[in-house]
Amino acid sequence: MVIRLRLATFNVENLDDQPGQKPTLAERKALMQPQLRRIDADVLCLQEVHGQDDGNDRRLRALDELLAGTQYVGFNRAFTTTSAGKVFQERNLVVLSRFPVIASEQLNQDLVPGPQYQRVTAIPPDTAARLVNWERPILHVELELPGSRRLHGVNVHLKSKNPVDLPGQQIQPPGANFSVWKSASGRAEASFISSMKRVGQALEVRRLVDNLFDAAPGALLAVCGDFNADIDEVPMQAIRGDVEDTENPALAVRVLVPCERSVPEPARYSLIHHGGARCWTTSSLLEPFWPLIGTPRSTTSCSTMSRSRLPSIRSFPNQTMPRSSLRSNCRMHSGCVKSCRSEY
Repeated sequence: MVIRLRLATFNVENLDDQPGQKPTLAERKALMQPQLRRIDADVLCLQEVHGQDDGNDRRLRALDELLAGTQYVGFNRAFTTTSAGKVFQERNLVVLSRFPVIASEQLNQDLVPGPQYQRVTAIPPDTAARLVNWERPILHVELELPGSRRLHGVNVHLKSKNPVDLPGQQIQPPGANFSVWKSASGRAEASFISSMKRVGQALEVRRLVDNLFDAAPGALLAVCGDFNADIDEVPMQAIRGDVEDTENPALAVRVLVPCERSVPEPARYSLIHHGGARCWTTSSLLEPFWPLIGTPRSTTSCSTMSRSRLPSIRSFPNQTMPRSSLRSNCRMHSGCVKSCRSEY
């Protein structure tokens, strides 16, 4: 039995419906809905979906408005929640699936305890080490596919590369409405702490992946989301688990291989950041998937929403691509879609 499966990941950057926001939700909906319809995903992973208060409850009202009138309205849904069972006010992870969601869980330092670190440039400096926590959970879902197969989907959003706040190290110049760093050492330490959070999250993703393969060596697995890291940076290396890094050929069956390496360079990237092409949002698939890789349509969204890029689909024969993963990036107000169509 051959099933065609399309996965997509979409960072919808701060999706909300608050009064006075620019661009408005209506403006963003007009731009983003055609992308969602056209991508026609069977499984759609979203990041940065804000929650809206509704009396004593909090709902994903902005997301409901975005999806209204699309094929995703009736999809099964899983999303992150607080300890009280409500959606988070900001940056929820959401998985929409055409297939039944058998189980879902979220992890936040459940598999990896946060390290302790003593800040040396904080003003005043720490007198003892403090626990380093990361704020964003991982969302893991198990989906029931036709033919009695199951797919594990992992939706992630790793910490950005922005430095964390550091007491006393951000100062405001006279008459300015912005802050600058007091010292280069302070910014360096703030970036170091930020990287600890990002790599810690990546380690937790990798531990989850290994746990899933321990339980079911032949499991179908897709890791999707915004990794805020390029292909050869430490977070991605941690998640991929390349044999060149582990030096253990027995682990080859657990390697996640980035699909972007199989996509021609002109179609590979969707963002210019600090003068370089970047590709930071990812879906990772393991065999026996056969990928058809689509480049994203990404759009800068300020008041004019001026730039767009049309999607394309490329195919790769399964005998030359036994394993694959899919990567794209867009850290823009309108969000970015990346899709992967697979057969198993």
